[in-house]
Amino acid sequence: MELKLLHLYHDIMDLYGDKGNIKTLEYRCKMRNIDFIYDTCSIGEQKDYSSYNLIFMGGGADKEQLMLSQDLQNKREGLEKALKDNVFFLLICGGYQLFGQYYVNANGEKIQGLKFFPYRTEKSQKNDRCIGNIYIDVELGDDKFKVLGFENHGGQTYDADDKYFGKVIFGNGNHYNSKYEGFFYKNVIGTYMHGPLLPKNPNLADFIIKKSLSKDYKEVELSALDDRFENMAKQELLDNLGYKNK
Repeated sequence: MELKLLHLYHDIMDLYGDKGNIKTLEYRCKMRNIDFIYDTCSIGEQKDYSSYNLIFMGGGADKEQLMLSQDLQNKREGLEKALKDNVFFLLICGGYQLFGQYYVNANGEKIQGLKFFPYRTEKSQKNDRCIGNIYIDVELGDDKFKVLGFENHGGQTYDADDKYFGKVIFGNGNHYNSKYEGFFYKNVIGTYMHGPLLPKNPNLADFIIKKSLSKDYKEVELSALDDRFENMAKQELLDNLGYKNK
């Protein structure tokens, strides 16, 4: 069994250590003797996107998003086919924004998204930057758990609430004081959680591994791993934040 991951714009979109998500997936695959194949795709390159199990795109500032926006449009046809072919997508912050309708950045420049999904992102009218720890209640089909992360975004995302990734327990979410965070639909998770996200949330990492492998394998069962230290670190942070109703 093997998991093939494609990292979109690995050399441009890596804000706040987003590559740590990939290292987490690699570790959890190797602990189960699942071959982990890592590949990259940047500006001016094309791949057979449907040949992968998982496509990952991290976050970047406005400058980076402008830099790659036209190139991303050139990849649109292949990425759309991958979505239809059940490749799983994990999109963080800037990656999340650019798969929607558009992003109006802090300078008022409108960056066209791929328009695969209905949500849109606009600069805050009151300079309300969403920054800090965030905790959400996630229900992904039969999988239910809580996810802890860190958000830092000036862009405010709207029209994603009917297909949200999670309900906000504390933090902001898609926009300032939102009740919902991110976007989830079939084989796509979009989120503002940096930090990176997956080292803090082994349940989510395993959900993504299983969904990614299901593209090529009919029955996927993941053996349990010893996540004591990850869970202890997560609980310690929650305790320090004063969250008691766990």
